[in-house]
Amino acid sequence: MTERIFGLHAVEAALKSDAGNVTGLWVQGSRKDRRVDAILKRAREVGLRVQFIDRNELDRMAPNAQHQGVIAEVRETAAQNEDHLEALLDALSGPPLLLVLDGVQDPHNLGACLRTAEAAGVNAVVAPRDRAVGLTAVARKVAAGAAERVPFVQVTNLARTLRGLQDRGVWIVGTTGGVDADIYDVDFKGAIALVMGAEGEGMRRLTMEHCDQLVRIPMAGEIESLNVSVAAGVCLYEAVRQRRR
Repeated sequence: MTERIFGLHAVEAALKSDAGNVTGLWVQGSRKDRRVDAILKRAREVGLRVQFIDRNELDRMAPNAQHQGVIAEVRETAAQNEDHLEALLDALSGPPLLLVLDGVQDPHNLGACLRTAEAAGVNAVVAPRDRAVGLTAVARKVAAGAAERVPFVQVTNLARTLRGLQDRGVWIVGTTGGVDADIYDVDFKGAIALVMGAEGEGMRRLTMEHCDQLVRIPMAGEIESLNVSVAAGVCLYEAVRQRRR
């Protein structure tokens, strides 16, 4: 099966890292700039035929999408699974840093989390297979190429996966409200899986029960919580700060 992805970042990343799975490329004929030139150059390098069409045709191909004048058709890339996660962890030479998303359903939030995770050096993003968004075209666009660079692992049973990580010596840190400890009390220098809850509802009870440590992000204002992707960024860059010391 194939799907259409759109936007300069997403299409450029697909051509750079996964060109063999790109089966079609449509570019707005009137658009001439450095970013588009780079995409066209890469398409020529991999022998991909480019179809130049007008803006209205692109709008019809990707309704209500910010396609930025570029659409690509790619073979669907399945998310990795538990076996891939095990192999990834076995291959690491240092302590892993994982981001676990417990039921994030908005593709914009998933894409933003992937982008932040890639920037922070996260080894993999883990999410449940059910009741959570996957790697949709919107998620890929918002991720701005990170979806092709950071492993995205969907698991059948998140609680079982967390237990497996604990057996490997990974410390499971969950973020939630109503607890005394905050994110700056966490020692991020070892093997860590940071768990973020879903939009609005937060972590599920069973997920929370499998965390070794529950912490909050200190909030000085009247707003009670942050968007999940913003919260992930706050926590992951505390990990980056500690790991660089």
